[in-house]
Amino acid sequence: MSSPTNSDFRQAALDYHSQAPAGKLAIAATKPLFNQRDLSLAYSPGVAAPCEEIVRDPSTAFKYTARGNLVAVISNGTAVLGLGDIGALASKPVMEGKAVLFKKFAGVDVFDIEIDEKDPKKLVDVIAALEPTFGAINLEDIKAPDCFYVERELRKRMKIPVFHDDQHGTAITVAAAMLNALKVAGKKIEEIRLVTSGAGAAALACLNLLLKVGLKRENVFVTDLAGVVYEGREELMDDDKRQYVQRTKHRKLAEVIEGADAFLGLSAGGVLKPEMVAKMAANPVVFALANPNPEISPEDARSVRDDIIMATGRADYPNQVNNVLCFPYIFRGALDAGATTITDEMEIAVVRAIADLAQAEQSERVAAAYAGEKLSFGQEYLIPKPFDPRLMARIAPAVAQAAADSGVALRPISDMGAYRAKLEGFVYASGTTMKPIFDAAKRAPKKRVAYCEGEEERVLRAAQVVVDEGIARPTLIGRPAIIAQRIEKFGLRLKEELDYDIVNVEQDCRYREFWQSYHRMGERQGVTVQTAKIEMRRRLTLTGAMLLHTGDVDGMICGTWGTTQVHLPYIDQVIGKRPGGADSTAQDIPIFACMNGLVLPDRQVFLVDTHVNHDPTPEELTEITALAAEEMLRFGLKPKVALLSHSNFGSSNSPTALKMRRTLELLRVQAPWLEVDGEMHGDVALDGKQRAAMMPRSSLAGDANLLVFPNLDAANIAYNLLKTAAGGNISIGPVLLGAAQPVHILTPSATVRRIVNMTALTVADANAERSDEAVPFREQLLS
Repeated sequence: MSSPTNSDFRQAALDYHSQAPAGKLAIAATKPLFNQRDLSLAYSPGVAAPCEEIVRDPSTAFKYTARGNLVAVISNGTAVLGLGDIGALASKPVMEGKAVLFKKFAGVDVFDIEIDEKDPKKLVDVIAALEPTFGAINLEDIKAPDCFYVERELRKRMKIPVFHDDQHGTAITVAAAMLNALKVAGKKIEEIRLVTSGAGAAALACLNLLLKVGLKRENVFVTDLAGVVYEGREELMDDDKRQYVQRTKHRKLAEVIEGADAFLGLSAGGVLKPEMVAKMAANPVVFALANPNPEISPEDARSVRDDIIMATGRADYPNQVNNVLCFPYIFRGALDAGATTITDEMEIAVVRAIADLAQAEQSERVAAAYAGEKLSFGQEYLIPKPFDPRLMARIAPAVAQAAADSGVALRPISDMGAYRAKLEGFVYASGTTMKPIFDAAKRAPKKRVAYCEGEEERVLRAAQVVVDEGIARPTLIGRPAIIAQRIEKFGLRLKEELDYDIVNVEQDCRYREFWQSYHRMGERQGVTVQTAKIEMRRRLTLTGAMLLHTGDVDGMICGTWGTTQVHLPYIDQVIGKRPGGADSTAQDIPIFACMNGLVLPDRQVFLVDTHVNHDPTPEELTEITALAAEEMLRFGLKPKVALLSHSNFGSSNSPTALKMRRTLELLRVQAPWLEVDGEMHGDVALDGKQRAAMMPRSSLAGDANLLVFPNLDAANIAYNLLKTAAGGNISIGPVLLGAAQPVHILTPSATVRRIVNMTALTVADANAERSDEAVPFREQLLS
C-alpha cells in the first residue's frame, strides 16, 4: 500500500473517508432497547446479574459479553506498509480498514487501537493489560525487529490468541502458494534451494513457516539492503536474521540466485533483474510480492523464461498472494473454539487447507461466480481467489480442529458439520455478491458497453470508474460537445477515442442503416418510415439497442430516467427475448422480468418481478423464477426459492394464493433442480427455523434468498421498503431477465455505484452463456 499518486483517486479516497459519519467504523447495539424494561436489562439493575456470574466463573464472559467475537487490531504505526513510520494517529485509517475486512469476510467485530508508544517493553505492558476486553489480538504494522519481541512476550503473558498478521498471515499464504507452485514445477520442498530478497518481519516469518513444512535451513539464502546474510556479517543484523546466516563467498543477490529453484521477494520493486531469472534452475518459482511494484514484473520474467511459475501481490496478475485469504478465517476459527493461542499446528492446518482448496475440483457455484476465468490448478492458479466462498468453510474449521488437537481450545467444536453449515450461511449473507462479477469482467477481453444516457452526470462519473478499473470500454450516446463540456465540468479525466467511443445523436454515419433496420423490424407493429426516422433521432434507448443488434457494442445500459415501461418496448423490438423454458420439456414462454438484490444486515435476498409484469400467470411466474434462479448462479449463490403470498401453506384459497400454489406445481415438474416451496408468508420464507417447526416436510430448507411475488405491486413495494428501511438504499439491479443479449434497464434513483455494478454484470453477461453455467449446477442439485 503506497500513498495514492493520482490526484483524482486521492481526492476520492479522502471523500470516501470523510463522508458523514467520518471514518469506516461504528458500533451497533445487538439487543433491543425499545422500552424501560429493555434499558433496565441492558444496564442498571439488570447488568449486575452477568457481572456476578463472571465473578463466579470468568469463562462465562464469553457467554454474557461480546468478548468471544471481539478482536483488537493494534498498531503503533511504526511500519505501515508502503508509508513507513507515520505514527500511531496516522495509522488509524489503516487499522479501521483492517477492522472492516474482519467484519466483512468473517463477521468478527473489531476495536482498532492505535498506541503512541515505540518502546517495545512498554508497548507489551499496554497491550497485555487489555486482555479482559478481547477474545484475540491482531498486531499490525509494527516495525521489525520490535514486532518479533512484542508478539513473543504477549504470547507468554496472555491467554488469548496473539497474531501478527504482517508476519503470519503473509507467511501462511506464501507457504500454501509455494507448496502448490513446487508441485506444478515437479519439485519437492525438501530438495529446493530458495533465495529471498528482504529480511523484514514478513520475509522471516515466511521462512520460519516454510521450514516447518519441509524447507531445509541449509538451502535458504537471505539477502537484504546490505547484500547476502553471510556468516560474520555485522551490518544491519539482529538475532532473528542471524539464524539464516550462510557460510558463503557470495555477497550479492545476482551471485546467489544462480541455480536457485525458488525466489521469494518481500523487498522493493525492480531488484530482481531478467538476467538473474535467466540463471535460475529449470521451472523456477518466483514470488515477487513487493507492492505496488513487484521485484520483477511477470512480463520481464517471462521474456527470459517461458518455464517460470510466478506469483505477485497484485490483483491484476494471476496468483495474487494476499493475506486476506486467511487472517479473517483464522480468527473466526480461533474465537469459535475458544483458543488460548495460535499454535504451529493451527498455522500449518491453514496452509494445507488453502493449498488443498486450490487443487480441489471447482464447484459449479465458484465456476459460475467467476464465469469466463480458468480456475483449474496449474501454473496460473496456485491459490484460491480471495472471494472464493469456500475459504471460510475450509479454513475456520481447520483452525478450530487444530486448536482442539493442540489442546488449546477451551470450547471445542462438537459438531463440525453443523459448524461448516453455519459458516456457509454467513458467507452467502456477507454482501460480497458483486466481487466475483467484477473479477470476471476485469479478466475477460475488454467489452464495449453502450450507455444510452451518455450526457448524464452519474453515467459520466461511472464511466470514469469503469475505465479506471478496466471493466469495459464505454460507448457514450449523446452530443459530443456537451459530453466533453461536462467531463471538464465534473473534473473527470476521460478522453474521447483514448478512453471512450461516442455516438453522435445529431450526426452519425450509421443513422440511415439504423432507421431502415428498425423499420423492417417494426413495420408490422405500426412503425412507418417516418416514425422510424424520428424515433431513431430522439430515442436514445433505441439507438443503444441498434448498436447492440449490429454488434457495434457488446452490451447496453439505459434507464437513468423514465420507467422500465418507457425503455422496454424498444429493447423488445430490436433485441427481443431469449427462448424461454424452465426445462427442455416445458413449453417455451419468452418473457422479460426484473430482479433486484438487497444486502440486508444479516442476509442477501433477491426479489422478482420488481418492474415488468403486473399480474403474471402461473406459467409466466414459473419461467420468471427459473430465469431468476439461473441468474443467481452467476453470483455464486445457490437459489433457495420462496413463493410468497398472504396465504400460508393453504390457509387461503384466494386467486393469488391459488396462483402461487399452481406455480409450485409447475416448478416441481419443469424445474426439478430448484429448491422451492410455497405459498408462504414473508416471515416464514426468511425464517427457516419457524418454517421447519410449522411445516417439517417443507421442500425448502433454511432461509430463502429468492423471493417470488404474486404481482408487480407486491414485489415493487416490498423491494423499496426493504431497500430504504434495512438495505441502506443500496441494491443490485434491476437485472433484466429474459433478454436475448446483454442489456439492463436502471431506474432514475440509480447511483454511480449501481451503474458501475451493472456495467460489470453486463460485461459478465457478454462473456458467458447463463444457460450453460446453470446446467451443471442443476445436475449437481438433482444428484
